[in-house]
Amino acid sequence: MLLRSVLVDVLLAVTLTGLTVATLIGQRDGAPHWAVVVLAALTVAPIALRQRAPVLTVVVILAALCGLSLFSYDDLPNGGLGILIGMFTVATMRSRRVAGLVFLAAVAVITFIHCVHFSEPVYWSQVAQVTLIVLGAWALGESTKTWSQRAERLAAQVARAASDERMRIAREMHDIVSHHMSVVSLQSGLAECVLDKDPDTAHTAIAAAGAASRQAMLELRRLLDVLRIEPDSDPDDRAQPGLAQLEELVTSTRSAGLPVDLSVAGNVFPLPPGPDLCAYRVVQESLTNVLKHAGPAVAKVDLDYGTRVLTVRISDNGTRDGRPRQVSPTSYGIQGMRERAERYGGVLTAGHAEDGGFTVLLRLPVWAPR
Repeated sequence: MLLRSVLVDVLLAVTLTGLTVATLIGQRDGAPHWAVVVLAALTVAPIALRQRAPVLTVVVILAALCGLSLFSYDDLPNGGLGILIGMFTVATMRSRRVAGLVFLAAVAVITFIHCVHFSEPVYWSQVAQVTLIVLGAWALGESTKTWSQRAERLAAQVARAASDERMRIAREMHDIVSHHMSVVSLQSGLAECVLDKDPDTAHTAIAAAGAASRQAMLELRRLLDVLRIEPDSDPDDRAQPGLAQLEELVTSTRSAGLPVDLSVAGNVFPLPPGPDLCAYRVVQESLTNVLKHAGPAVAKVDLDYGTRVLTVRISDNGTRDGRPRQVSPTSYGIQGMRERAERYGGVLTAGHAEDGGFTVLLRLPVWAPR
């Protein structure tokens, strides 16, 4: 792409140079001095390098115009097109300060060209007119640069939005698959161990694994529905699990072999879809970690509906036998929970307890209805 634009500049410079020299020769009765021809060519030929060295391009053009004025050539070759293109390029590719200095240099050269011929009166209206034209080229280049920067910012925002969406989908997939597949794995393992000795327990475990897999399919289907929504709608406004389904989550976790106590304090009220899903996923991920890492344990889920803050606390008493807890406060799952909380202005902390358990504490800002 850059090579093509450079080739276009070279073609433009060659064309303008040929037209400038041909016009110069046609305006004079005799053959012009070779230096005049060279200087006239230099008023547009540097355009070929305008994207490589825009300031140098304008400097060469202005120097060539000054040289032509010393040869009593009191007109701007090619109507000053070289200056305009050079000024536009500098304003587009360089800072505003550099563009201002180049503009002042151009104005000084234009004034010099009109003042160097002492035998003729200086028409300041002509100087002002040319100055305004150069100023217009500067303004056009500045607006073009502003538009280009805005387009780059929009592209960066789109890229960040796509990255955020991928991360959101990854968190959803992690939460859904991690929880339900952990239940399926544990229950299928239990069924395999007791299949011959205790068929009833094996049957119950298989039923629990089947229920967990069906729930996973349901939530995955909901996630796919979210991916089909219109671009200007909020993904969290679609049907997603929430604290209303927390009892079902606790029941399925109990059926996987983890005793869970659930307590709710305060006046229960419905939350917006986003924070509601956030609180549910935090509880789900925390219980999954207890299932996977705590060993024989009892988990407790405490919800406290305050007037301004919803507090969710998930704790367990696992790994009392001195074994190191495998889950880390900086693990992928916990980091995903923390990002969820921050998205809705909340704070999540997680860490080991002194008695060997693990605690996850979520605080989300809410506004209780009056």
